[in-house]
Amino acid sequence: MKKLPFDSTDNYSHDAAAQRRDFVAQNADTNLQHLGSYSFDPAVLRGNIENFAGVAQVPIGFAGPLLVNGEHAQGAFYVPMATTEGTLVASYNRGMKLTRLAGGITCTVVNDAMQRAPVFVFENARYARQFGQWIDANFDRIKAIAEQTTRSGKLRDIEQHAVGKLLWLRFNFTTGDAAGQNMVTKATHSACYWMLEAGIEGLEHFAMAGNLDTDKKHSHLNTLHGRGKKVIAEVVVPKQILQDVMHVSAEALFKQRQLSNMGAFLANSSNNGSHSANGLTAMFIATGQDVANIAESAAALTYSEVTPSGDYYFSITIPSLIVATHGGGTGLPTQRECLEMMDCFGTGKVRKLAEIMAAVVLCGELSLASAIVANEWVSSHEQYGRNR
Repeated sequence: MKKLPFDSTDNYSHDAAAQRRDFVAQNADTNLQHLGSYSFDPAVLRGNIENFAGVAQVPIGFAGPLLVNGEHAQGAFYVPMATTEGTLVASYNRGMKLTRLAGGITCTVVNDAMQRAPVFVFENARYARQFGQWIDANFDRIKAIAEQTTRSGKLRDIEQHAVGKLLWLRFNFTTGDAAGQNMVTKATHSACYWMLEAGIEGLEHFAMAGNLDTDKKHSHLNTLHGRGKKVIAEVVVPKQILQDVMHVSAEALFKQRQLSNMGAFLANSSNNGSHSANGLTAMFIATGQDVANIAESAAALTYSEVTPSGDYYFSITIPSLIVATHGGGTGLPTQRECLEMMDCFGTGKVRKLAEIMAAVVLCGELSLASAIVANEWVSSHEQYGRNR
């Protein structure tokens, strides 16, 4: 096949994009009219994409207002959700109504770290242990070397995981308002090569990527230790409001929760809730997040109780929510607008966005579980979710 024209990363212009579309349209015998409908200057895309040719237009709907009682997100928010799944926005909107009438959702960020985990291979386990002891003794120096590469990244600690003569070092960084994967890779690279130049006794091999950071895939390690933001959303819904809005009782929801817990246990699922990925993906696309991080961010743990007064306590814990309000795709025109409508664009806003996203997920969980219990799930999809 012929090589694409203008495959240089320096060609960010309307003309270059049009020529790529024309070239592919001719060679694939198709029409790419809608790909070329966009409203921004392609020059803003440098660093976000190569061989730019056009856009994928995903519909965006607004849900809300969402009432959040967070430490960073406080008040009512209208939420942008990009999706092609009918009923999704309506369902989340219904959950937002329920929790708003209940007084809002309390959100708490309990952990914040991004990782890179290189692996060191030694002649034997004792050399590996000795190196681990050296890491502990020289942490302050390692921290200083790593942080020379970044303005906002801070090395919090280094976990050690030994297997035989192998030793993984899991570097934990805070990364400000960026998601931080590239930031921590550069910082960890600098620290590790400083160690290598200093000499490591008994070392046979070193690899920057040891797969223990589990980048863009779920792991139980991330559920326990976190990756990105670990955030908890919780609400107490009065029993009468639950009955009026969702047509279910707290007792019936709690019983369904136990069935769902057992099903998730049988499936060895990373999430005992219903569909965290739905709300998160819709918000990720709308706000310029790296959508592949849904592989980690969709893991979740739900917990519920019926209170002594008969109300329903419900919480969801998202241990690995990887989001940004600065860098990556967050500065692109549409995505920036979506962040700005929640006052979540720029520095000092990432924990606010994390709290809003966790609250959105909770609303979706309550809405879908209620639809299942009230036998409204299928009828809702029939009404909203089918192309006629």
